[in-house]
Amino acid sequence: MATASKDLTPTTDDFAALLNESFEKEDAYEGSVVKGKIVAIEKDLAVIDVGMKMEGRVPLREFGVGGKPADLKVGDTVEVYLERVENALGEAVLSRDKARREEAWVKLEEKFNAKEQVSGVIFNKVKGGFTVDLDGAVAFLPGSQVDVRPVRDIGPLMHSPQPFKILKMDRRRGNIVVSRREILEATRAEQRSEIVARLAEGQITDGLVKNITDYGAFVDLGGIDGLLHVTDMAWRRVNHPSEIVNVGDTIKVQIIRINPDTQRISLGMKQLQNDPWQGIEAKYPVGAKMSGTVTNIADYGAFVELEPGVEGLIHVSEMSWTKKNV
Repeated sequence: MATASKDLTPTTDDFAALLNESFEKEDAYEGSVVKGKIVAIEKDLAVIDVGMKMEGRVPLREFGVGGKPADLKVGDTVEVYLERVENALGEAVLSRDKARREEAWVKLEEKFNAKEQVSGVIFNKVKGGFTVDLDGAVAFLPGSQVDVRPVRDIGPLMHSPQPFKILKMDRRRGNIVVSRREILEATRAEQRSEIVARLAEGQITDGLVKNITDYGAFVDLGGIDGLLHVTDMAWRRVNHPSEIVNVGDTIKVQIIRINPDTQRISLGMKQLQNDPWQGIEAKYPVGAKMSGTVTNIADYGAFVELEPGVEGLIHVSEMSWTKKNV
């Protein structure tokens, strides 16, 4: 019995090993998230035991979520960030805010590596952009990454959950850059693909004129724009698209071409009308005398409109038998 008792007695080496292990645990704790038990609540502070005979105090407001007060009681287990093992008062320096940031970083890195979107709240404006709260971690949102188009008033987007894509993460510098624009562009691309899949060449549909340029008009087909070129507006000569359509008009168009690679859609209006050139030989036989309106004059002659969409050229050599310099 004496021998067995002697074998169980710790030696000096055993005590040294236990002491070293204790110090190693303390070093491992500092700068990391640890679990602790709430042993007391004093007014607005929670007293937390993190083990190894260490206690610290954390303001209850740090445990609040979404502006709601914390619902804590003695005996609850919580996760906190251990900044230092002991301060001047002999207590552990703990932080729930930093623990939440550490937890958020781990989750965000997983999302970043998986190329998944994250949810965040724009809460402040800074130079060059905005700051976003990603469930405890603070990220930077460049002004150019807010929307697909410049946003004049950011107010409606502030303080409400928004989807973001993480563009860059630097754990050492604590730097996160996010984009809301890429989420919107990806969503629009999916919507465009769905809409294009429902459209077919030759299909007739209604559209809303959104914009007019010198070469045509852009028409909204219900989530995707198509180009109505000026040459496809009418069979007659059109000098400017504003002669045919105005912004805000609802018009009927025919889909002429769909490029599946670029998702560009070409539209036409004149295709819905009869081609005035069909049966032209019978209407205007050779040798017949007709009246027309001069629509354009060039160095080599004049263009004469016989009816909308049908023009002929009077060459300068056919204008007069006597005048050479017409």
